[in-house]
Amino acid sequence: MKQRIKKRFLIVVSSILFITIYFIFQLIRGESLEDEQPIVNVFTARHYQIDNEIFKEFTNRTGIQVKEVKGTAEELIERMKQEGKDSSADLFIAVDGGVLNFAKQSGVLQPITSDTLLRNVPKGWRDKDNNWVGIATRSRVIVYAKERVNPNELTTYEDLTNSQWKGKVLVRSSSSLYNKSLLASFIELSGEKEAEKWAEGIVRNLSRNPEGGDKAQAMAIATGVGDVAIMNTYYIGQMSASSDSEEREIVSKLGVLFPNQETTGAHMNISGIGLARHSPNKENAIKLAEFLTSREGQTMLTQGSYEFPVNIEAEMPEILRTWGDFKQQSINIEILGDFHKKATEIFERVGWE
Repeated sequence: MKQRIKKRFLIVVSSILFITIYFIFQLIRGESLEDEQPIVNVFTARHYQIDNEIFKEFTNRTGIQVKEVKGTAEELIERMKQEGKDSSADLFIAVDGGVLNFAKQSGVLQPITSDTLLRNVPKGWRDKDNNWVGIATRSRVIVYAKERVNPNELTTYEDLTNSQWKGKVLVRSSSSLYNKSLLASFIELSGEKEAEKWAEGIVRNLSRNPEGGDKAQAMAIATGVGDVAIMNTYYIGQMSASSDSEEREIVSKLGVLFPNQETTGAHMNISGIGLARHSPNKENAIKLAEFLTSREGQTMLTQGSYEFPVNIEAEMPEILRTWGDFKQQSINIEILGDFHKKATEIFERVGWE
């Protein structure tokens, strides 16, 4: 009897031991397989759903897993600097030419050596040393109420400072990177004095203190708070395709005007990518950069974000095509960041909150 009990006990113990060892083996094997899976680490300051969809498509095509680390551009750049050679960053993604140039100046990027990438992205949308390239562009334009505004009376950014628009202008706060770069472009084109004169005129004509994002300005036009607003083009595109019927209704009542077509052109800015200086997965990072700027990747991006693609072969949404070609500011977008400090000082002096 004792022998049988002992035998059964040994069988139970052996079974438990076998199962335990089996699961430990499977766990180790799974971790090993995960470690062996090719990856690319993306440090991104963009927070658009379409980016995640593009990353998933890239993974489906290549088997390379995209791991994101999100934060502000400044936070990510500082982290890359502090971690140095131990940084896990492979690609850096951010909005604004000045920010991308700041990353370059901070020493956290390296040149991207890819003929495919350079064919995908025109020279005007990449760093002269190829430390970063654009993946999308947007224009900061004038949006107006079709029922209340004659667009023939409003053709330039400067027109917004005329007395006829007093109490009718809407815009987001001076802390907005979009507004800093817009004013920075005026400093580059016309000098600090003229840029300050323009900012002062905008403050004088505001219908309310700056508040909310660009969509909030469109909604304020719809409710009669103001008649004209300064906005980025892609917000209009996104609202036109929104699942929210109210947003679609609002956009149907708005006109889009690309300013200064007879003078300096409409202001442009970009979203862009840079190859991290100490990229541990450089080959995978370049593959992702190539896909992001390819015809397929660019078509996905513009159809999802309503930004303008940098690759001219991409298929744009209908609303972007209806806007047609337009004259753009002829400035080097790299220098925008050089004037952000001056722009901030001007905003403070003129009382642009």
